[in-house]
Amino acid sequence: MCGLSGEIRFDGERPDVAAVERMSEQLAARGPDGSGLWTHGAVALGHRRLKIIDLSDHGDQPMTDAQGEVTGVFNGCVYNYRELREELRGMGYRFESTSDTEVILKAYRQWGTACVERLFGMFAFAIVEHRTGRVVLARDRLGIKPLYVASTPERLRFASSLPALLAAGDVDTSLDPIALHQYLSWHATVAAPRTVLKGVSKLPPATVRVVEPDGTHRDHRYWEPSYTRRPEHAGMSPDEWRDAVLEALRTAVRRRMVSDVQVGVLLSGGLDSSLIVALLADEGQHDLMTFSVGFETEGGEKGDEFRYSDLVAREFRTAHHQLMVPSDRVSADLDGAVAAMSEPMVSHDVVAFHLLSEQVSKEVKVVQSGQGADEVFAGYRWYPELAEVAREDEPERYAKTYFDRAHADLAQILQPHMLPAEDVSGRFVEEHMAAPGAETALDAALRLDTHVMLVDDPVKRVDNMTMAWGLEARVPFLDHELVELAAACPPELKLSDGGKGVLKEAGRKLLPREIVDRPKGYFPVPAIRHMAGPVLDRVREAMEAPEAKRRGLFQDTYVAELLASPDEHRTRRGANALWQVALLEIWLQTHGIT
Repeated sequence: MCGLSGEIRFDGERPDVAAVERMSEQLAARGPDGSGLWTHGAVALGHRRLKIIDLSDHGDQPMTDAQGEVTGVFNGCVYNYRELREELRGMGYRFESTSDTEVILKAYRQWGTACVERLFGMFAFAIVEHRTGRVVLARDRLGIKPLYVASTPERLRFASSLPALLAAGDVDTSLDPIALHQYLSWHATVAAPRTVLKGVSKLPPATVRVVEPDGTHRDHRYWEPSYTRRPEHAGMSPDEWRDAVLEALRTAVRRRMVSDVQVGVLLSGGLDSSLIVALLADEGQHDLMTFSVGFETEGGEKGDEFRYSDLVAREFRTAHHQLMVPSDRVSADLDGAVAAMSEPMVSHDVVAFHLLSEQVSKEVKVVQSGQGADEVFAGYRWYPELAEVAREDEPERYAKTYFDRAHADLAQILQPHMLPAEDVSGRFVEEHMAAPGAETALDAALRLDTHVMLVDDPVKRVDNMTMAWGLEARVPFLDHELVELAAACPPELKLSDGGKGVLKEAGRKLLPREIVDRPKGYFPVPAIRHMAGPVLDRVREAMEAPEAKRRGLFQDTYVAELLASPDEHRTRRGANALWQVALLEIWLQTHGIT
């Protein structure tokens, strides 16, 4: 897990090495264990290293395969790198390190861009062909690892975070009205390739981009699972599905133990993280380090679930660490969490993950997390409602159920120059759901959530907050083979038992029933949800700042109403409307976007 950056020139000039160095410096937290810079012809690469696999200097990046005349930078982890290394050795390749980075370079030499189909894991990488000047950018199937791009006719820059591109300079920071529409409609989800800034885009998940020396490029989407029932699963009983899911999850968890340093677990006490702990214990892991976080009660809302995480820790005899965060720490850490955001994120647990990651990083460098299970296995309360309509009615039902507000409501919120003429967020959902490969209404909704919303909300949140402290988070529920299996699973098995039915049945084989049958929990941060004390003061400061006045994104009357009653205005999904508006403004100000 690391941070990468680079520049490609198309105008015959040498790359701006100082700009790459600025990007690399901004990524220092992602890779505190080492740095490197490489330049050749029209390309420069930068890298910050977090040592997880091959702790020696042989694993340093940028890494050059002299024989193959390729150089690359890589962020992530390839869990099957040992198997691939042995396969490549059998083909005559020689290795100078035990790193997964070198495996990627030689896999590219052997299979070209098709190498990504053989990589099991999370990754973003850039590979430069010395002789041709061609550059290949790639991102993993579920978009677990980020890759941001900023281009002009003269050059293209890329980095592991959006703020790194800002540090390089010369970025169009004007706001994209379509992205802003998605942000306010879709609970801060802005779908790739867009970001809220016009001048920065994201390489979509499961995509390889080949950039030629003249600046032309082509994209190839290399993975797209089918959300349909498959012949090979015909006749499988619910028990057989349970066992298949459990075995696939066991494999996913085992893969994510590949490391040359200790691996811990973020343990909320919910089904998903508890299953990870149980499977690791079942695999013979002893003295497993687990970590939980809680917050002080605010507005009568309890802020921790330690009862459940303690139960799991006792059951499997983990070395458990419990962190209780006082409310004043939430407000004090808010700016730090916002600074770590590559894009504005409104979910309350973003500060929780930032605070938790700070503490966990003092103990381990790698953790497994239960992120993604609810989207992959239909665990949220709204999925039954999404499943009950005809397939052709799903886009309308999805928007009505999940969106924070309707398009018509935005006319009362945004200034006219920032409001698209049509419902661009609704149209995005319609187009995505109209694509073939989703059999039922629920299949269409889960495909959208897993491959778009999940990528650009919870997954991005976990990556940003953990990497701000040099902590690598691995997500077994987003193992691509497990996702493929879940996509093919009959909807009724996922919806049963109040959601995640097939996963709960798997849990009953390993976990105390109190964990499996508990009410679904969320990651509450009451101080933000109820706009308490210093958090509200910070919100007022941002909304009344000269930058906010000059920017003029929102209707003055709307902002005044929110500030007058900060805890009363809720979106259709129950989120605090003031927080959603203010977080965007705080993020823009924090990153110097005026």
